[in-house]
Amino acid sequence: MIDFLKRFSAPIGFVFLLLVAAIAMVGDTRDFEAQRHKLPWWQALVIEVVAPVQRVVSVPATSVRDVINNYVDLVYVADENVKLKERIAELEEINLQYREALVASGHLDRIAAMRDDFEVPMLPARVVGLDISLWFRSVVVDRGEEHGIVAGNPIVTNNGVAGLVTAASGHAAKAMLLLDRQSAVDGVVQRSRTRGVVRGTGSDSLEFEFVARDGDVQSGDVIITSGLDAIYPKGLRIGEVRELRERGGDLIQTAVLTPAVDFERLEQVFVMFHQGPTMELLYGSQDGSEVDDAPNASVAAGRDEAEPAS
Repeated sequence: MIDFLKRFSAPIGFVFLLLVAAIAMVGDTRDFEAQRHKLPWWQALVIEVVAPVQRVVSVPATSVRDVINNYVDLVYVADENVKLKERIAELEEINLQYREALVASGHLDRIAAMRDDFEVPMLPARVVGLDISLWFRSVVVDRGEEHGIVAGNPIVTNNGVAGLVTAASGHAAKAMLLLDRQSAVDGVVQRSRTRGVVRGTGSDSLEFEFVARDGDVQSGDVIITSGLDAIYPKGLRIGEVRELRERGGDLIQTAVLTPAVDFERLEQVFVMFHQGPTMELLYGSQDGSEVDDAPNASVAAGRDEAEPAS
């Protein structure tokens, strides 16, 4: 019996305290007026003994409840954070599209003004590829023969000349940039009307070669297309003189130009439906009728000469 009491003394004591607390609660049937009097000593003793036990018993339950509530709150917060991040990403995408639309709208307005000035139809195109070669500077645009583009069409931006279409497929075209070493444009100083040739250097600058004796070129002068090369329409901006290179008594002098077009940020261009006589000789006419009909005409003439007169 003693061993039993030693082994189960704690549970027995805990049950005893619970029974005493239950008896105290059941026996406390006095009305409100009676409750204002001092409690009996045995009820006060029960409260003093039971209160710490109830506090200890309630701590784990309270802790578990707090943990559960905090976990549920964290789950809700995590879900809300995911939704908010998705919404922010969506709004940023919409904002980016609006900004791109505003930029494109500004470009289109300036190109519309250019179209009125030059009276040349233009087609907007996007740059979709770059030539990474060290010797050639060219781009690929997302418009081709199906859109009316042929080799020899000038490529421009709202700032000025960008290059020239050199080859076209059904839905794409390759354009040689003004920076290419093979590029050459007949230009004129807008201020003094001094003529010369603008050549690409393969780098981020251009060279303007002119006759030193008759030339009047100063730093800051704007160079535009003269139109005399029968490639580009007259009056397009090419670049601005950055410095003059002294060559002593040489007949030809060179000026270094800063291009009017920022080729490092070239994203949208406009193809001018213009093909001068020089480009027609190199690539043929836009509809190809002259190129296709000429061989047939010569063959027909040969047949007429070969057949005897009846």
